[in-house]
Amino acid sequence: MKILGTTLRVCVDDLEGSIAVYERLTGSEALRFRRGEVSVAAVGCFLLMSGPEEELAVLRRVAATIAVADVTEAHRSLTEVGAEILAGPMRTPAGRNLLARHPDGSVFEYVDRGA
Repeated sequence: MKILGTTLRVCVDDLEGSIAVYERLTGSEALRFRRGEVSVAAVGCFLLMSGPEEELAVLRRVAATIAVADVTEAHRSLTEVGAEILAGPMRTPAGRNLLARHPDGSVFEYVDRGA
């Protein structure tokens, strides 16, 4: 499995204030979108999230988002090392993703830009 990069997930109370800080730190402009009731801003390698606590509690369980070349290959590699596939692979507007719990208990989202 080829890992292309990692996005760190950060839950924040003040999304607008946090965006300004992370834009300055990374030199990148925020890309904003919504995930249900949660407002999200991707800034460099950070994914800032703000919204109702009950939705953030679920998102906090995922340690990071890992970009891979191919989610199907990631699924195979993860299964081979004993990871539990919690959801997916599934199509999203940006590609495909899956959620996996590694044997150590860590949960990660794996994403690709595949069709």
